[in-house]
Amino acid sequence: MIKPENLLIVRTDRIGDVILSLPLAEIVKKHYPACRITFLVKEYTKSLTEGNPFIDDVIVLAEKDGKVSLKENISRLKKKSFDSAIIVYPTFITSLIIFLSGIKKRIGTGYRWYSALFNYKVFEHRKNALKHELEYNVNLLSYFGIEEHVSPSSVSFNLKVGKDAEERVKTILKVKGIDLKKPVIMIHPGSGGSAVDLPLAKFKELIEVIHSRLDSEIIISGSKTEMELCHNIHSPGKTKNLSGLFDLAELKALINHSDIFIANSTGPLHIAAALGKYVIGFYPKIAQCSPKRWGPYTNKSKVFTPSLECSNCSREQCAKLDCMNSISVSDIFVEIEKFYKFVLK
Repeated sequence: MIKPENLLIVRTDRIGDVILSLPLAEIVKKHYPACRITFLVKEYTKSLTEGNPFIDDVIVLAEKDGKVSLKENISRLKKKSFDSAIIVYPTFITSLIIFLSGIKKRIGTGYRWYSALFNYKVFEHRKNALKHELEYNVNLLSYFGIEEHVSPSSVSFNLKVGKDAEERVKTILKVKGIDLKKPVIMIHPGSGGSAVDLPLAKFKELIEVIHSRLDSEIIISGSKTEMELCHNIHSPGKTKNLSGLFDLAELKALINHSDIFIANSTGPLHIAAALGKYVIGFYPKIAQCSPKRWGPYTNKSKVFTPSLECSNCSREQCAKLDCMNSISVSDIFVEIEKFYKFVLK
């Protein structure tokens, strides 16, 4: 059994992936209070770790012109003298960096061609989606003698909103005339291609129903690359389009002002779930993208999948059958209305 004293947790992929790895820090500290925990992440996800009381340090993966710098990253990690590392998200280059950094105890999957770089291997095929991504992550702690059975009611993300980000968001909300005394319903139509999305026409229809039936503020959010997408569902006088205005730290603050968050399978949906918001998500039936593995990890959620009966679903099949279009707007609104009533209490 490994007894970690100076642990590196490697998660150098996207927003949702990092969110679903954050609980590892608290779980490790629960069993090893004196253990120092450092996260290795990409620059754009760094703000997700800020303010977490169980993370002692954060290292940003050194990159130049979009390529990982082998020499610089090895040099940085060697200076930290880590005794253990969990490579939650393995790529060959990050796994090689951990190996060449001289970290003696390296935990990672046993199913990659480069798994020889890990000397403590976990044999679970995540692509089969037999459990949630967060639960797969927690299973990596077994070599520490940690056997935690997590659930949405027992896990904590410790996601914090920074003061500067909060002040800027509050200023923009005021300028845009958004009344925070009303329930705030936030719609995030993009997903960065991580899954198959609900058609934009469905989002537009949903906005019309919400506006006509509920007294609320409807905010549309999205990154700079999603501005056109958000513009296509924006309805002047009914929605406030805030796409492209915020970096990730500020988006986190914006989401914290929402009461109900509606989105496809995407990182901001996991931010909303981690912040304790009511969330509604749209997921295809593709196993690798399924809500069983990637759904919001919270009891305050409702997930919709296509009503079509199909087997061995793939992206190609989903597109051909237009599966996501089978999700009913009236069914979605029923769940929104339920959450809305909870918000008013």
